[in-house]
Amino acid sequence: MPQTELENTTSATDLKELASDIVRRAMDGGASAAECVVREGDEFSTLVRLGQVETLKESGSRSIGVRVFFGQRAASTYSSDFSRDGLDRMLKSALELAKITSEDPNAGIPDASLLGSISGDLDLYYDDVYSLPGEKRIEYARRAEKTALDFDARIKNSDGGSFDAATGHKVLANSHGFVGEYRRSYCSVAAVPIAQSEDGAMQRDYWFSVARSLGRLESPEHVGKVAAERTLRRLGARKVKTAQVPIVFDPLVAASILEHIFEGVNGDSVYRGASFLAGKLGQKIAGDNVNVIDDGTLRGGFGTSPFDGEGVPTRRTVVIENGVLTSYLLNTYTAKKLGMQTTGNASRGLAGTPGIGPGNYFLQAGSKTSREILAGIPNGLYVTEFLGHGVNLVTGDYSRGASGLWISGGELAYPVEEITVAGNLKELFFNISEIGNDLEFRGAVAAPTIRVDGLTVGGA
Repeated sequence: MPQTELENTTSATDLKELASDIVRRAMDGGASAAECVVREGDEFSTLVRLGQVETLKESGSRSIGVRVFFGQRAASTYSSDFSRDGLDRMLKSALELAKITSEDPNAGIPDASLLGSISGDLDLYYDDVYSLPGEKRIEYARRAEKTALDFDARIKNSDGGSFDAATGHKVLANSHGFVGEYRRSYCSVAAVPIAQSEDGAMQRDYWFSVARSLGRLESPEHVGKVAAERTLRRLGARKVKTAQVPIVFDPLVAASILEHIFEGVNGDSVYRGASFLAGKLGQKIAGDNVNVIDDGTLRGGFGTSPFDGEGVPTRRTVVIENGVLTSYLLNTYTAKKLGMQTTGNASRGLAGTPGIGPGNYFLQAGSKTSREILAGIPNGLYVTEFLGHGVNLVTGDYSRGASGLWISGGELAYPVEEITVAGNLKELFFNISEIGNDLEFRGAVAAPTIRVDGLTVGGA
């Protein structure tokens, strides 16, 4: 099918014109307000297992979405068809749907005074993630896996080595005259080796590196080596008896603890009364040493963008300061519900009401190394993995399956598995007794090593 003139106008500048045109046409169609999102991107992914390419995916995509308002009625539609007919159908459908939906007194786009975009280079996009030819990308995955397999004779199998790369371009326009755009890039390499002990018991673990630029990625050999070391230390895992001991959370696991705070301060959960932190603004909810920050402006951050999903500039928000809850994280809708101002945390796809997402959301680092934290524990548990979900966001009750390493005499002594970690989040955040200095972002949410007292380890 030949491309229409409109289909050919999707260069970087023309995407902005296209989004603005859709908004203008929505207003001409009677809408009281409108916004349009256009996204395009490329993705590459390969998985190599035992040296052989198991999966290889390469794709490009373009999509467009529109949200329209008739007073306090709203509807949205989206399409990947950029032909004139396809765009006409998308817009017509949104306008018709909006007229018959229920009214919501809090519906709407942000006030014009709140809109804007952070200026300057935020270090989000690099061409080099696509600079390697296909075979070289596969070789990245193969090198990571091979290093892990060659590391020790006990590593006998693998769930593979992988390499991924992606670029994205987003444009947002609305009827207040806002038009913004940004590009992002991403690449990662990972390895998942499987080790086997003399008695035939098998364990797996993994390691990965992720970066905005290929030049900042850890080498495949380093990733494979760390993955192998993490896997081997799990061999010979045993059970332990139920006890209340200090628990140290590995940074990757500590990040999941931090996510529970995010769920608790998410404006959507708060206004519904479905959060254990609802009504707690200005109150002490954690120890003096706990500072949690959401910062969508960090250069190169995985959660960084010049504006949020509604066109509000991203910002730095202190969520918890010295243990005191100082802010929820909000978009326009939840801010109206709570009688507050948006914090620039709107997150949205092509259609539907915007949700709430993190910027770069992190627990501020402390001063101790992880080794120093371990050294002060005669007996305890170092958690490296959680299994399943066991968190009640309303009550704060917490119970999750876990595995890790037992701490004895301030050292990691032996691996443990088939255990549970239980307590209540309301108490957990008060009982973070030590925070490590090893904060490192491997995604939008990050935490350093933390020590928590007062939790119960459930075992044999």
